Amino acid sequence: MSHRHSIFCILPPHMLDQVAQSGTPAQREMAARTLATSTQIRDKRVNLSAALTRGSIAAAGTAQRIVYDAKFGTNLPGVVARKEGDAPVADVAVNEAYDGSGATFDLFSVAFGRNSIDNNGMDLKSTVHYSKGYDNAFWDGQQMVYGDGDEDLSESERLFNRFTKSLDVIGHELTHGVTQYEANLVYKNQQGALNESISDIFGSLVKQYERNQTADAADWIIGEGLFTANVNGVGIRSMRAPGTAYNDPVLGKDPQPAHMKDYLTTSQDNGGVHINSGIINHAFYVTAIEIGGYAWAKAGQIWYKALTEKLNSNSNFQNAADLTFLTAGEIFGLGSLEQLAVKTGWTEVGITVDGTPIPPTEGDGCLKGLMKSLGFAR
Repeated sequence: MSHRHSIFCILPPHMLDQVAQSGTPAQREMAARTLATSTQIRDKRVNLSAALTRGSIAAAGTAQRIVYDAKFGTNLPGVVARKEGDAPVADVAVNEAYDGSGATFDLFSVAFGRNSIDNNGMDLKSTVHYSKGYDNAFWDGQQMVYGDGDEDLSESERLFNRFTKSLDVIGHELTHGVTQYEANLVYKNQQGALNESISDIFGSLVKQYERNQTADAADWIIGEGLFTANVNGVGIRSMRAPGTAYNDPVLGKDPQPAHMKDYLTTSQDNGGVHINSGIINHAFYVTAIEIGGYAWAKAGQIWYKALTEKLNSNSNFQNAADLTFLTAGEIFGLGSLEQLAVKTGWTEVGITVDGTPIPPTEGDGCLKGLMKSLGFAR
């Protein structure tokens, strides 16, 4: 079976559009070049010979990482720079790509029992030094690709560091591969925003797992370390407080909503996939904080099971709410703290969970009372 997939870039086009309008001549030229390159990449489709079907279970394995160097060209994958088991090299981008893909593998392997991106031991391939002055990173359906940011601009004009510097960016992009092999969400409108949010969620969990951080200690920032000191911002998105990640004269203001009342209907960016994802991000954040402890241990388990067993290519926000609520009940029990936390998370962003996982029986007063408290009693 053959499938065709979009290219998933970490930087949203609205951010680069803003730089192309508000930056210095050099910044505008860099942004325009990145937008043109990203458009060419995004329009490209890759044929995957592997059947992308959920449910293939493989034994836990060991990450097989290969990092290539494109040497500022665009031919992929490039020249091998470091492979599994090799000692660190002098090139910091190579080492960051190697370590970041390993950290992502570890989270999915240890926390969720997944054997690499496809759950069947897929090699983790990365290419660094892609193109010249390329301000982006992307998953192309088969491997990760990283640009070097604004390294060719003057120190005072630089906006972006190399894209391997941010661990959550690496985790985010590799998670697009996991989604590709599981729910395979359509990349537009709510489905695409859900796709982006799933990548943000697990990208953040990769960083939290690597740092051994509990939910309340995590920063919940996507793109930490990506901005230079010239930018007024902490990252490209905030799951804790969507819309507050940056507010900069060149980059503009973070446009992400945190509630359905602010959902943006647009034809840009595949229907605002990088903007409206903030709603789902915040629902997960609230859920994780309500549960407490390590976010991957419970909230992450709920979202992972929903992704791999319940969501489909056309799932929207309401489906995600209903199915994560259902999943929480399956894993932790009907009316459990974890299930109530999921309900709270979705309520916080203006989405009411619907559907009754286990209908109440006549005469069961305790169960009927519990279901009523959850909003399901008839």
